Amino acid sequence: MKRRDFIKKGALTASAVGVASTIQGAPIPFKNRSKTKSSRPNILFVMTDQQCAEAIRAFGNKDLHTPSMDRIAKYAMNFKKAYCPTPLCVPSRSSMFTGLYPHEINVPINNLKAEWNTTEYPYMGNILKTAGYDTGYVGKWHLPASPKDKHIHGFDFIKHARANDLDPDVAEASIEFLSQERDKPFLLVSSFVNPHDICQWARGEAMRNDAIGVPPKGDQCPELPDNFEIPELEPDVIRYVHSLSKRTYPTDDWSESKWRQYRWAYYRLVEKVDAHLKPILDALEEKDLLEDTVIIFTSDHGDGNAHHKWNQKQILYDEAARVPFMISWKGHTEITEYNDLPISTGIDLIPTMCEIAGVKAPVYMKGKPLFKLSNGDRTAFDREYTITETEFCLSKVTYGVKGRMVRSSRYKYIVYEQGHLKEQFFDMDSDPGEMTNLAYDKNYKELKNKHIDVLKEWIKETRDNFQI
Repeated sequence: MKRRDFIKKGALTASAVGVASTIQGAPIPFKNRSKTKSSRPNILFVMTDQQCAEAIRAFGNKDLHTPSMDRIAKYAMNFKKAYCPTPLCVPSRSSMFTGLYPHEINVPINNLKAEWNTTEYPYMGNILKTAGYDTGYVGKWHLPASPKDKHIHGFDFIKHARANDLDPDVAEASIEFLSQERDKPFLLVSSFVNPHDICQWARGEAMRNDAIGVPPKGDQCPELPDNFEIPELEPDVIRYVHSLSKRTYPTDDWSESKWRQYRWAYYRLVEKVDAHLKPILDALEEKDLLEDTVIIFTSDHGDGNAHHKWNQKQILYDEAARVPFMISWKGHTEITEYNDLPISTGIDLIPTMCEIAGVKAPVYMKGKPLFKLSNGDRTAFDREYTITETEFCLSKVTYGVKGRMVRSSRYKYIVYEQGHLKEQFFDMDSDPGEMTNLAYDKNYKELKNKHIDVLKEWIKETRDNFQI
């Protein structure tokens, strides 16, 4: 049976059931819950595009100013080991909005056609609407369903749902949704394009959303990262893919000065998003909604940002695969860093939203809810690893080069299907820049093999066709 037939028959689990029968449950006992006006909190889901985990000032980056993101971080549970399901727009978003891995729904690249049974395995909007929430979506779409098909995606209020040229409109439309009178909680997605426009900047094209001006001379721009160079024993396919599209990767002849200007431009684009976020947060306060609203902040994937001489995404190095992930509820959460929990924004997001909404996640989802961690309850999160996949492509055309990554609390294993050198294994505690590949060091063979065993089990469990 072909994968798409398998999926359309609703066979992702032993017994597929509709969403309405899978999300029933009693509200969970939130700390200070009696302070909220509603019996259940609202959810504001803020998503940027191509923002790496390091690109927030509150987390120690002095090369940019992000007062709005810092404002969220002030009360946030901050997950330092949060990884996207795949470092590419459409498959990553498809995973986040379904709770399934990209290969499970046959969206491994930027193809925009749904390939799964959306009745049996619904979008986030329908899941939360069935749980009793008003649903709204504003901003960048990039999901394999038409924004017009509300019965499929489940977002009743929808504005500016397109691919680009929209960031200046997101705040106004988000505030319009927040201003509506309602007698039940809401889920609002405010989705921004930037800092994705760094792709246009690298190609010398005009910005699609916000102009950032001409960069200073290179020596006045942010320093190059410590892991700027290409590491030894890097898999062959990485630079092969890099050579396939000059438009995607126009960096072969870039000087160090040019790379520093790239980093300057990237941080200015993050600041543009931050400025558009401010009116939304202001509206929450002005409308007395802040203490009734859980804010979840993340990005669909990161950006190379000059690390390993890489721009763009798709690669499995941390800069492209690791993203900011904050859960913030003023009066209920406190600033806390979770440094030991490997999180997947793809499979853990909807279970967390369901936990916030006080209902059970659909039974077929493999993700873990995260909100009870705010009460010190770590029993619900018993997973020791997370997995990210990639399939290199040129927009909607695949190169047929696939990779998989296993991230445990300390180590990271990467393997590609092709090439003479196919593996990478890093001790992320001693080598966070991923410069020393231990995959061929016999002293790490046993540890590496444990990660390989995890990957093999995951491949079997999720019916992945990846060849290890």
